[in-house]
Amino acid sequence: MADDCFAHPRLAAIYDPLHPDRSDLDAYLQVAEELEACRVLDIGCGTGVFARLLSDRGIEVVGVDPALASIDVARAKPGGERVRWICGDATDLPPLQVDLATMTANVAQAITDPHAWQKTLQGAYEALRPGGHLVFETRDPARRAWEEWTRENTYEVIEIPGVGAVENWGRLIDVSLPLLTFRWTYRFAADGQVLTSDSTLRFREREEVERDLAAHGYVVDEVRDAPDRPGSEFVFLARRP
Repeated sequence: MADDCFAHPRLAAIYDPLHPDRSDLDAYLQVAEELEACRVLDIGCGTGVFARLLSDRGIEVVGVDPALASIDVARAKPGGERVRWICGDATDLPPLQVDLATMTANVAQAITDPHAWQKTLQGAYEALRPGGHLVFETRDPARRAWEEWTRENTYEVIEIPGVGAVENWGRLIDVSLPLLTFRWTYRFAADGQVLTSDSTLRFREREEVERDLAAHGYVVDEVRDAPDRPGSEFVFLARRP
């Protein structure tokens, strides 16, 4: 199930203007360039920001996401026709042979069910060609990033063309590690509508992720730091032998 911030049409439509800084994707673009990837599977592609960055570079991209509203936003963007969009997840993909599979931002952590996580790793493995790579990030639980997820730290008002002012803020709902749940609230000034979206993330230890990857046949080539959050995240670069 996709969170409402991706699955609700009104929220999916404003996701990009509410998150204009996507410098977190630079590390993934760098990996694609390093590996000279020609075909990429973007798992949890959302509104298609990363997929379109890749396609703009002449890379063949398949974007998959369970939220139809987000896929609709991605497909309608200029250049969206260059990407193959699939509404679904990595557990039931058509036959693919990609050079690189990615799970950017919170995608890996948003797969909270252990069985679904294992099936996702297996699905990505099967989509890769031999020698292909999977890259994704996950926050280091020891850094306790959630302690800063308060209304005071997250509140903002964004003026969106054609929509008007949108107040939005987040707050924690529950911390029961390794699971953490938070709620984002959106208030539309134009008509006063208030929408909320609850999200749950799973905080995995580095050793746990490495064991899971090895169990599915991956070789972990490298665990990098995240340039946009130095010292706070693990970026796994794993290879299908």
